[in-house]
Amino acid sequence: MSRTLVQPIGQKRLTNVAVVRLKKRGMRFEIACYPNTVLAWRSGVEKDLDEVLQSHVVYSNVSKGILAKSKDLIAAFGTDDQTNICLEILKKGELQVAGKERESILSSQFRDIATIVMQKTYNPETQRPYTISMIERLMREIHFAVDPHSSSKKQALEVIQELQKHFPIKRCPLRIRVAAPEDGIPSLLEKLNEWKANIISKEGSASQLFVIFELEPNLYKDCHDFVVNKMHVRFEVLGHTLYVDGDTFVEQYGDDHEDLPAPLPKETDDSVLELNDKLHKQTISDKSGPSEGQQKQNRCSTCNVSFEDSKLFREHHKSEWHKHNLKRKTRKLPPLTEEECMADMELLDSKSDLKDYSF
Repeated sequence: MSRTLVQPIGQKRLTNVAVVRLKKRGMRFEIACYPNTVLAWRSGVEKDLDEVLQSHVVYSNVSKGILAKSKDLIAAFGTDDQTNICLEILKKGELQVAGKERESILSSQFRDIATIVMQKTYNPETQRPYTISMIERLMREIHFAVDPHSSSKKQALEVIQELQKHFPIKRCPLRIRVAAPEDGIPSLLEKLNEWKANIISKEGSASQLFVIFELEPNLYKDCHDFVVNKMHVRFEVLGHTLYVDGDTFVEQYGDDHEDLPAPLPKETDDSVLELNDKLHKQTISDKSGPSEGQQKQNRCSTCNVSFEDSKLFREHHKSEWHKHNLKRKTRKLPPLTEEECMADMELLDSKSDLKDYSF
């Protein structure tokens, strides 16, 4: 007895789609989208709706190809305009992803969170940042689970607080510059002493002084309110203080026109009260040349060289000379001058060429 193969007809099954589902008034509505386009549209990267939707049609079940009834659409959305309903579902609906795709998304977000944690923290015992692999290992040790409905930055801040309970890890301090008149400096220094802030430098004239200091990020709001709302003076965030290969530098906010602040002094233990006493002994520097504080600001400790112009100082950190000396510093070798550096690099290139042509 022969058997016939019966295949279902009348159903149009859609494959390779990303389904966005929205439940409203006890009914389920779905739309069929192209893979990897929903999140791009929600973040504003993709603007063309036709590049997101496979069809301007609302389904009750995309996988079975069952269309939603017009009376259900009117009852739930108050209209049967398919395009407008698709937009609402696309905006408010829940993206349905497969197991492997969900795993890939969570893994990517886990990496993003670890990267943010790495950028905002350092090891207080070694004064160096943690590597990305170390941060990921620590996150797994505290059994951190990614929440796909929460932002990576918010979760990173929560992870930092949890890691601080179990491991030696600290937030990179904020470097802040405040411009204030002389009569307002004592109250500012008193507050900085209360916050245990680290004074970096002070510069300016007798009428207006610029105080640069480092502050714990959790005290940022208190500092901003005090300086702006009570003192009514200028408040500026220069960036985060980072620690790389024994050097200290500042990761800046904003454009590149901001002057880089001075590096952290390693042998200076002046307290806030001592600086307050020294404040009245400050003299105005000669306008014909750069001041001593300005020279310290534009000094590269890696290459042992100073720059009068802050723009040249910033360009120096991008040069091959500075990068080459950084590599030498990791091997505990002394820095080279620019000419010696160029000669050393040419010698290395020539050795590399000879190696390529050797048999």
